[in-house]
Amino acid sequence: MRIRQAHTGRRKAAVIIILAAAVVVLAFLCLFAGSSGMTISDCFAALAKKGTAAQNRIIWNIRIPRVIAAIIAGAGLSVSGLVMQTTLSNTMASPSTLGVSNAAVFGANLSLIAFAGGYLSVGHNASDYSFGGNPFATSAVAFVFALLSVLLILGLCRVRAFSPGVVVLAGIAMGSVWTAGTTILQFYATDVGLSAAVIWSFGDLGRATYATDLIMLAVVAVGTVFFALMSWRYNALLSGDAAARTMGVNVDRLRFFSLLLASMITAVCVSFLGIIGFVGIICPHTIKKLIGQDHRFSTPASLLAGSLLLLLADTFARSVGHGSALPVGAITTLLGAPFFVAVILAGRRES
Repeated sequence: MRIRQAHTGRRKAAVIIILAAAVVVLAFLCLFAGSSGMTISDCFAALAKKGTAAQNRIIWNIRIPRVIAAIIAGAGLSVSGLVMQTTLSNTMASPSTLGVSNAAVFGANLSLIAFAGGYLSVGHNASDYSFGGNPFATSAVAFVFALLSVLLILGLCRVRAFSPGVVVLAGIAMGSVWTAGTTILQFYATDVGLSAAVIWSFGDLGRATYATDLIMLAVVAVGTVFFALMSWRYNALLSGDAAARTMGVNVDRLRFFSLLLASMITAVCVSFLGIIGFVGIICPHTIKKLIGQDHRFSTPASLLAGSLLLLLADTFARSVGHGSALPVGAITTLLGAPFFVAVILAGRRES
């Protein structure tokens, strides 16, 4: 029995090592993908800061922050999905389950359409709108509303009952409210304001900077450390709430702080990069199929799988854009449809 467990552990560790190596290799290759017309030798020269001023700027100010953002955001969204699926006992749970993305979109629309000008002052003058819109202000407002939505949902659940079903229903209801508010804002927006709001909602890694990467890294790192330390509690929770309580796990407290941290990670990523869907569903599902649900292994594996998926999606988006990169959120969303079909067919075969 011990020999079998040791073999299983080595196999899971091997999967994690392979994923880590793939992330490193692909992150390096991503630096050479783009529509700037730079050759491989130009890219190497720019990495050594020996290229032209434009080439150095493309590599160091655009591509490197973009690659770092893909690694951090993919890891954060993926591990958040894994934790939500465990704490809510719902295999379809994801960072969007609690309406976090809907709230962030409402906050961004409010900032772009109302606070930055929109229908209130700039009218249809695009240059004035560009002057009035502050990207960090938009991200800050989006994050505030996303966090507010999470706190409202968790507060309601603490008052009523902190069961997974109640959390999901509260999240769906709150998400619908934010979506309705976004629709009303967009109805009154000018062409310029509406255009800016719609473009913001696209999941786009191109808006990443070193400053935004650092903020995302801080939040994702704190959440990941917490999730790793709680691994044995999540494993206990896999057997059900009653079984976890008999093992000494405070289920309500664990669920509260887990969902709060997972939602904060999602809120930060969405507020800076826009909506990047399905990473939190595709990667945890795939990892659990490969190495099982043991959080000691599935947590680091999900982190790496999320980074790998977003790097692949971004590389594809930049390669087929013909002069401009496609929104990476559109690529990950397109992957969601065949993934769900595969899940349905797999479930049918198992039954």
